[in-house]
Amino acid sequence: METLQRKYGIWTATAMVIGITIGSGVFFKADDVLVASGGKLSTALLAWLIGGSIMIVTASVFARIATRIERVNGVVDYFEEAYGQRAGYLVAWFMTFIYYPTLVAVLAWVSANYSIGLLGLEQGVWLLSAIYMTLFFLLNCCSPILAGKWQVSATIIKLIPLALVAVVGIFTGLMNGQTLESFTGTAKNVSGGGGLAVATLATAFAYEGWIIATCINAELKNAKRTLPKALIFGASAVVAIYMLYYVGISGVLSNDEIISAGDNAPVKVLSLVFGRLGGTLLTVFVIISCLGTLNGLIMGSCRGMFSIASRGLGPKADFFARVNASTNSTINSALLGFALSAFWLMIWYGNFAGWWGRFMDISELPIAFLYVIYISLYFWVMRRFTDLGICSRYITPMLAGAGSLYIIWGAIQKDMFLHFLLLTAAIIAAGLPFMRRRISSRSDKKIIAPAEN
Repeated sequence: METLQRKYGIWTATAMVIGITIGSGVFFKADDVLVASGGKLSTALLAWLIGGSIMIVTASVFARIATRIERVNGVVDYFEEAYGQRAGYLVAWFMTFIYYPTLVAVLAWVSANYSIGLLGLEQGVWLLSAIYMTLFFLLNCCSPILAGKWQVSATIIKLIPLALVAVVGIFTGLMNGQTLESFTGTAKNVSGGGGLAVATLATAFAYEGWIIATCINAELKNAKRTLPKALIFGASAVVAIYMLYYVGISGVLSNDEIISAGDNAPVKVLSLVFGRLGGTLLTVFVIISCLGTLNGLIMGSCRGMFSIASRGLGPKADFFARVNASTNSTINSALLGFALSAFWLMIWYGNFAGWWGRFMDISELPIAFLYVIYISLYFWVMRRFTDLGICSRYITPMLAGAGSLYIIWGAIQKDMFLHFLLLTAAIIAAGLPFMRRRISSRSDKKIIAPAEN
């Protein structure tokens, strides 16, 4: 049996935290957050700050856990350690069949959306979505090391447009007074909104993804030191970047213009300042940014079924636990991840085709469900981590738990929440017959290669 080698270092881990988190969300959720905030910039910024604070506090709790547990798949390992093998199996099933593939589908669509816009086409979004998804699954199957290098490169590249919008927008806004006007005014073409909780939920998609960095835990060099550093540094950097970026947009566009521009708000900002070429270049950077996030999500999806099979659980455990000898990748697991992503891409298409009558937002609802899992882990930390101080053992998990409840409350208010809940329950129930261990002699610790010096 081939083992997963420790092939990634601190830069790849940090790039996963920043690179997966900073992707499409900050671009195509900017107007959604403002609409949910009733067109008030101050409320929208507060939502971004609350969402970011929740992420940082949550990441700090997981950083503590990561220093103690080092196996195959981060959050699944943590839940299994806390509540037993069966509980860990159910979390792994949720991550594999719902969380990873839903976000892969959405990110493939967003990447294609910006690409089609750049080419000036009116059709082909869904075909290009499927092509992007296929190409990056192939990349992760054929060359996981190259996929890791792409993750680092895309992270560096995607910071360029964010920095440009932030610097140019803030400077322009202070000079022409637009920033002050945006803060004091309210968008006229918005009625009601969803309130602060719904606005914060909208930021959750933009802040989500950092937890996927834990899925390469078994492939990190000196993981017990590398992963906690990557989580804390990466999460803090993301919040600072987002806040500056959002203020930058508001320094060039009014609140009404941001809502009207929709997903193209950042492109419009640089187009107004630098002309058409500036907007075109920014669109290219945005596409690279989205594809970097897509790659990171697919890195997690490729290991989803492997994390189940490596424990001797699930259907065809022997088949899905195989590691390809030539590429050191989990190809069989990746194939299932691809099929599931294609299924959820069809569900996402159904939203726009009017199949469901209302909008089942798979870009946000799976994230809220993951926060339920987080809350369970916070209780475990408070109960079992007796060597920690009061702040690390009680205060930080309680703050993270309060933030999680706030995100969940926002999700409950979404359209078709109950429908998605029932669909999630049905998918998890389908995995119950495969919960029994199939390969009693296999330990997940054997899947991990010895640490490199």
